[in-house]
Amino acid sequence: MATKGLVLGSTAALATAVAIIGFQLASPSVAAFRENPKEIVDEVWQTINRDYVDGTFNRNDWRQVRRNFVENREYASKADAYRAVREMLKLLDDPYTRFLDPEQFRSMQIETSGELTGVGLQLGMDDKTKELVVIAPIEDSPAAAAGLKARDVLVSINGKSTRDMDLNAAVSLIRGPVNTKVQLQVRRGTQILDFELTRARIELHAVKTEIRDTPAGKVGYISLRQFNANAAADMRKAIQTLNPQVSSYVLDLRSNPGGLLYASAEIARMFMDNVTIVSTIDRKGESERLIANRQSITDKPLVVLVDGSSASASEILAGALQDNKRAVVVGAPTFGKGLVQSVQSLSDGSGLAVTIAKYYTPSGRDINKSGIKPDIVIELSKADSERLSQNRELIGTMADPQFAKAVEVLVARTNPRSPSATLP
Repeated sequence: MATKGLVLGSTAALATAVAIIGFQLASPSVAAFRENPKEIVDEVWQTINRDYVDGTFNRNDWRQVRRNFVENREYASKADAYRAVREMLKLLDDPYTRFLDPEQFRSMQIETSGELTGVGLQLGMDDKTKELVVIAPIEDSPAAAAGLKARDVLVSINGKSTRDMDLNAAVSLIRGPVNTKVQLQVRRGTQILDFELTRARIELHAVKTEIRDTPAGKVGYISLRQFNANAAADMRKAIQTLNPQVSSYVLDLRSNPGGLLYASAEIARMFMDNVTIVSTIDRKGESERLIANRQSITDKPLVVLVDGSSASASEILAGALQDNKRAVVVGAPTFGKGLVQSVQSLSDGSGLAVTIAKYYTPSGRDINKSGIKPDIVIELSKADSERLSQNRELIGTMADPQFAKAVEVLVARTNPRSPSATLP
């Protein structure tokens, strides 16, 4: 299992092109596709047949699917083939296994460089309602500046209803050139809100740090926003810079939608030694364990903040630190995505993301659809959420109730006589 090519993003598609996905490049010939668009349909079928995590293919006869889509159909154009591929993949009922046309796949490759063009809106699909839901806006993006929030339900794009719209279609409508506009309508609770966003070039900074003076002393506050290709190096630099100056850490994974498996494992290794980080199991029952192997660079007390938008790679890191009793996890239950994707290039320059494995925390927990339950559950009130959203400078300060609870935990860790000493 090539861990650098494994995907742990919470969303099945990203309207902003957030760099949360790794990919494995092959070098196939495009000649066959130019001769017959059917070849791309067959290529997708073969990949799913070989790699997909569910050997029942969502209770579909996959060989009959081949007869229906490959053997008994002809395709006059690339567009016809792409429509058939997406129709075929819908049979799996898996929003994370998806086809990316060449433009989308090229965008994905660009995204890993840490820069994107778009509105900064991370989209997911609600498993129950099948509605498109905002996972989180990226900080300093047009979406964040306009006031879009996690859990907003996307109702329409440029006046077109999103009912029964898949994530790829939504992404295609929202994307566009820099300085062009897109109209989004969302439902927030019972409110219907309209936004006009101007697309922009967005710099992605995965790690943000501050030193906070608190009742627990100087605390290194680290906000990790996504697990892209630069996240581990950025985190290492942050810890090395903070470590001589602080007595403890708060690692904020709230609104972090996930990313690369190897990035989450590398960051876990910075805090732990000689323990299991995560296990993955494919459809054959073959498992792989990622281990923390004497690479830790700090042993200072640690609290991890999570919420309902902390997903996949965030859940792996939080789960590893929690199960190994290296950190206390504080906040709200996480998103619940326990699946791993591999993204592969196809012969015409398009790509395919395939769910290839499930992952389990070190204690063997399957967190898919259930998430990580914090050691200390503290939900933000509606008033607190609105206050922090309106003034983001308050996030990660004592005016942030979840951060304040983290500090209370750290006080208990460093002062056994504290009234909070009974905290987990």
